[in-house]
Amino acid sequence: MTTASALDARATPVRRLPPVDWLLVLSALAVAGVVARATLYTPADAMLGAVQRLFYVHVPSAILGMYVACSVMAIAGGLYLWIKDDRLDRIAESAAEVGFVFLTVVLVTGSIWGKASWGTYWAWEPRLTSALFLWFLVLSYLVLRDAIENREARARLSAVLGVLALLLVPFIHMTVYLFRGLHPEPIVLKPEKPAMSPEMLSTFGFAMLAFGLLFFAMIRLRYQWATARDARAELEQA
Repeated sequence: MTTASALDARATPVRRLPPVDWLLVLSALAVAGVVARATLYTPADAMLGAVQRLFYVHVPSAILGMYVACSVMAIAGGLYLWIKDDRLDRIAESAAEVGFVFLTVVLVTGSIWGKASWGTYWAWEPRLTSALFLWFLVLSYLVLRDAIENREARARLSAVLGVLALLLVPFIHMTVYLFRGLHPEPIVLKPEKPAMSPEMLSTFGFAMLAFGLLFFAMIRLRYQWATARDARAELEQA
């Protein structure tokens, strides 16, 4: 190698790959284990057949995307309105984005389940319609954040929308009791003992742990990205 080429090689910065997020990798492997366990070990429902195995993806995604993500989004946003801490706004933003992913999984898996159970991918019944409305509310939250450049105004308005989204969640939960519809009543979140066999219940518990770990890993990664983004924006303004 000539001297000039050696100098060029030293002058060229070495691009390093981003560090591997092992928590995200571990959670993805756990979700894959849930799919394998549900397919190979857990017995299928006697009436629904193999499509019932979507339960182990559909229900954990609904619990995490609807109850957990919307609660974190609304509580962090509400606390931001009180103490004006940008970290709370980033937590709310991260929860909204990850929750939107989980809610999308809920709608997709629910449509596939509906096709096998009801003969149609979609029915305008109370539970499905209100869940779709929540999906649009969270989408509106994300669109609003992209549309407003002022950080304080963006955080304030999106916090209000996040609180409104959470108010819809109890109504969605009660729709199967308040209205006649196609969606079955809750199997796990019910006052009595869950109507599931021990094999199904253990697989569901494993699914909740795996998807909960994935949810936390995605929230953590999204929050780190938001922190780096805001720090870079502050440097550019300075």
